Amino acid sequence: MVVSTITTVPSGWVDGAPYSGSGGDHTVIDPATGATVAHLALASASDVTSAVAHAARAQHDWGGATPAERSAVLHTFARLLDANATLLANEEVSHTGKAIRLATEFDVPGSIDNVDFFAGVARNLDGKASAEYSGEHTSSIRREPVGVVGSITPWNYPLQMAVWKVLPALAAGCSVVLKPAEITPLTTLTLARLATEAGVPDGVFNVVVGTGADVGAAIAGHPDID
Repeated sequence: MVVSTITTVPSGWVDGAPYSGSGGDHTVIDPATGATVAHLALASASDVTSAVAHAARAQHDWGGATPAERSAVLHTFARLLDANATLLANEEVSHTGKAIRLATEFDVPGSIDNVDFFAGVARNLDGKASAEYSGEHTSSIRREPVGVVGSITPWNYPLQMAVWKVLPALAAGCSVVLKPAEITPLTTLTLARLATEAGVPDGVFNVVVGTGADVGAAIAGHPDID
């Protein structure tokens, strides 16, 4: 049994800190019991613009870090998630209504394993050389981060979906602006906080909680998201 305490959570996690949005009030409900779990102010399209600006500024240094440096930070991230596994499981249960056993045996350990996997991938972003295409010339493929990645995750499996979206981008040296479903934002906010504690630079992993019509549309159409 998970005992939930009503709390106030931020509208997002932007530039390495909790973020207060400019949208309306929102209540997170436990669908299994109907109980109120958390209150927050939703973010808006203008908050997406702020998050993208921070992500763009932060991406240069993160993308310029060596694969070994990014890998080390992401492995530290995985260990922090492991240390906070109970918190993550309780949050996942409280806003999805699923059984605690599913969270403790599937969602949380699976997410941690994915973080460790992509921490290893960060050191294996190798390019390829192709055959000569003209005399005394050869060509090669070099993998480079694309820049700022915009991601949107649904309400089901919110923790795992966030990890699947964010970690490949972080491993490649990109920065991220992520919108979780506003009805299940808790574990995504904790994920971003723990990423900062693990050493992911401020502005590299940003979360903005809002509706699809407002925040989702702003992410999908933002000209500075690569």
